[in-house]
Amino acid sequence: MAEGLQTRTIAGDGADIFCRIAGSGPPLLLLHGYPETGAMWAGIAPRLAERFTVVVPDMRGYGHSSAPTNDPDNLAYSKRTMGRDMAAVMTALGHARFQVAGHDRGGRVAYRMALDMPDRVDQLAVLDIVPTAEVWERMTAASALTTYHWPFFAQPSPIPETLIGADPVMFLDHTLASWTKAKSLTAFDGAALDEYRRSFARPEYVRASCDDYRAGATIDWQLDREDRAAGRRIAAPTLALWGAAGIPGKGENPLTIWRDWCERVDGEAIDAGHFIVEEAPEESLRALLTFFEG
Repeated sequence: MAEGLQTRTIAGDGADIFCRIAGSGPPLLLLHGYPETGAMWAGIAPRLAERFTVVVPDMRGYGHSSAPTNDPDNLAYSKRTMGRDMAAVMTALGHARFQVAGHDRGGRVAYRMALDMPDRVDQLAVLDIVPTAEVWERMTAASALTTYHWPFFAQPSPIPETLIGADPVMFLDHTLASWTKAKSLTAFDGAALDEYRRSFARPEYVRASCDDYRAGATIDWQLDREDRAAGRRIAAPTLALWGAAGIPGKGENPLTIWRDWCERVDGEAIDAGHFIVEEAPEESLRALLTFFEG
């Protein structure tokens, strides 16, 4: 992604985490979403690396990282455990405190880290999401048709992975295109798209991505409810970005929702669908630089 790029595989909290690392300066952790890998950041990571030490992992169950077996309570793919992976990576790299930006599932890992580890996260950016509890509790018949993958992937194994596994690359391409504003694959870099396809073609990684959503329907939702009931809020200054044509952008203003979860939050819509970093890299870069450097 940039001249001087290093790659390392680092032990997480029960998973081996593949990382791309570049740049110098304050540490900035960049987390990808479903059904992608750290390659989603390739369009803007080189310019972020001019000002930050960027650490771009593949989360457990995605890309080049390992895909541990799940457990009956879905703890292995809880965002708390995935956050501990990321904390272990940053510790191994010598970063006690850091800034973090997460898109989609990576955003859920990022805000869980900010709640669980306020002593580690200095600033938080969440891209095209609202908290997990809010998604489930606000789901209507209309929104369920759009976010059908949430209840579908959360079905007991091996139902969703068997159905997806019949033609995983077709499912991947359809999913990526359908969540963009243009309803096409034109926003995606060819090399990144090839990486997504290679990753998603492996049965154990289809299974792992479903486990990610099973955790979302169970333990992740539970942890959100517990934090809300206890009055815990995200202390780190937070930036919320969302696609104007994305799913969160079609409901209540995401910024209004995040204000119930954060002590300090600002944000804006980006002219894009769900994949704002790839669909609108210049707007995304500007917003992230303004926030993290401000």
